[in-house]
Amino acid sequence: MVSLGCPKNLVDGEVMLGHLTRRGHRLVTDPRKADVLVVNTCAFIDRAKQESIDAILEMAREKATGRPRRLVVTGCLAQRYDEELRREIPEIDATLGTGQVEDVLRAVEGEATVTADAERRPEWIYDHTTPRVLTTPSHLAYVKISEGCDYACSFCIIPTLRGAHRSRPVEDVAAEVESLAERGVKEVVLVAQDSTRYGLDRGMRDGLAALLRRLGRVDGIRWIRVMYAYPATVTDGILDAIAGEEKVVKYVDMPLQHASEGVLKRMRRPTGRGNLLGMVERVRARVPGVAFRTSFIVGFPGETEADFQELLGFVRAAEFDHVGVFTFSDEEGTPSFELAGRVPPAVKEARRRRLLARQKRISARRSRRLVGRRAEVLVEGAHPESDLLLRGRLSTQAPDIDGSVIINDGSAAAGSFVTCEITEAHPYDLVAKIV
Repeated sequence: MVSLGCPKNLVDGEVMLGHLTRRGHRLVTDPRKADVLVVNTCAFIDRAKQESIDAILEMAREKATGRPRRLVVTGCLAQRYDEELRREIPEIDATLGTGQVEDVLRAVEGEATVTADAERRPEWIYDHTTPRVLTTPSHLAYVKISEGCDYACSFCIIPTLRGAHRSRPVEDVAAEVESLAERGVKEVVLVAQDSTRYGLDRGMRDGLAALLRRLGRVDGIRWIRVMYAYPATVTDGILDAIAGEEKVVKYVDMPLQHASEGVLKRMRRPTGRGNLLGMVERVRARVPGVAFRTSFIVGFPGETEADFQELLGFVRAAEFDHVGVFTFSDEEGTPSFELAGRVPPAVKEARRRRLLARQKRISARRSRRLVGRRAEVLVEGAHPESDLLLRGRLSTQAPDIDGSVIINDGSAAAGSFVTCEITEAHPYDLVAKIV
């Protein structure tokens, strides 16, 4: 299985593997040794779509020239472009949309021709009884607490691909986390399209806060991390739960997308710049020591140099800990596809680089404040560039997207927690020794 895209898609892939292995199928890591190839795709932006298509074509070549007899394509790209994929890549034997995860057995075993149902919005979501094979390191697991999205951001195709927002029950999520703890997982990362909207569809106000308090009572889990918060649904109750629960790391991931009020209106985002800066300050006031991660889109239709300068000023004033920057991706089927005022690709890329350069200076300055301090580090194993070094993370660093801690003095097992002293600071990574 080749699984692409975000951790939410990874969970779907792990559920498919769970169904397959329970049936008796065996997972292999070399496509040349496989009977069936599964590509779990992403279709969020152009770059992700191209990566998915490249992976499908690579697996199609393996099927055409080697042992594999069947090629199955699943996930967001299949949900969106089922007919086109089948027409252009005839090696594909079956496709599954995002709401058909549990049909993977039929698709793999070839009992019937399975096609993605692109006309119907997905309604499926897994529960704690669903089989699942973890593909993350043994100390880490992602847990999807809800699926879909009810917002109508003009640039986003996710509601079409994933359906309306729907939450799992609190006790169902808790049962899964308890099971993960029994398997040795130390850090759970809660993911959703909109994590702070969790529970609203079930009549719960501050549902995420209730969930965090419940998960905080699970024995064996050390870190609980929340990803993908939405500005309009980050309540004081949720922030108080993050601040007050010992196991919940002091980390807020909230994609803000822009700071210019005009751009935000065209994006159909609900919060203007003035409220955004105040909201950032409110998060920091209610969660002492919090690390704030966000992401922005540059080059949105109609974005002027003045709009971009406003974004630069906002980033300078807010001093975020971690920032991701994306150039606008024109997606068919979204309202922004029809907007005028296209920004040339070269200008979009230049703005992305300028914003990242601004944030790099901010990150370097914030990192230098940590030198000489002691902190708990989750060891992830040997550093990929040297067996003499270890790599780990602070609680303020999310897996795969933020920087890491390079441990150059001491030894410890992967999945263990050690106290380190920070000895050097770089814009994204830190250097430390075990004390």
